[in-house]
Amino acid sequence: MELGPGEPAAGPWRVERIEEFARALAAAGAPAGRPRLIAVDGRGGSGKTALAGRLAQAMPPAAVVHSDDVAWGHSRFGWDDLMIGGVLEPLRAGKPVHYRPPGWDRDIRAGYLDVPVVETVIVEGVGVGRRSLAGLVDVVVWVQSDFGEARRRGLRRDMAELGRGPDEALRLWEEWEAEEVPFLLGDQPWQRARFVVCSHGGVPHDAETEVVVAAVHER
Repeated sequence: MELGPGEPAAGPWRVERIEEFARALAAAGAPAGRPRLIAVDGRGGSGKTALAGRLAQAMPPAAVVHSDDVAWGHSRFGWDDLMIGGVLEPLRAGKPVHYRPPGWDRDIRAGYLDVPVVETVIVEGVGVGRRSLAGLVDVVVWVQSDFGEARRRGLRRDMAELGRGPDEALRLWEEWEAEEVPFLLGDQPWQRARFVVCSHGGVPHDAETEVVVAAVHER
């Protein structure tokens, strides 16, 4: 597996059913009086959104917050203050989230970011395991991916879901990567991960029902 700059190889890997992994996450962070907050971090195209969705299904009642919604129209990575004030602090106080990120006004996006008070809230996106958020989430999961494969996945996704042509998709990905690589290299959110999930296809498993997990990182 070709890892991104500065990222250490995890392992040894084990295959677990998604329900088993969900139980391990629940045990790692079990607060009273507020939702359990799980951060799913990883590089763009690594499979964070898919993993977060599968975990939410395995941990009902659960909700998913996407950092892209908080960062919308604002900044690729300079959104931690918005996540703290608009999402994490209300949830930690046991309150629902009803928040309109400032970029939504600039980009004329309707509505609000609404998150109910449920047992588990999964926050996913590049940088949700960053240093400035570490004290506000209960457990961090890092999704380790092959650097080239993540890029190919991201390009396919952007062309299919956003209607971008190949040249535009590549140009915008390279602009994203020019910020993502130094951000992750400087912050190293993988160091705060309690669990590392492998999204590379090199370990045989059923992607619909199982996950490939590295040994627990004691924090």
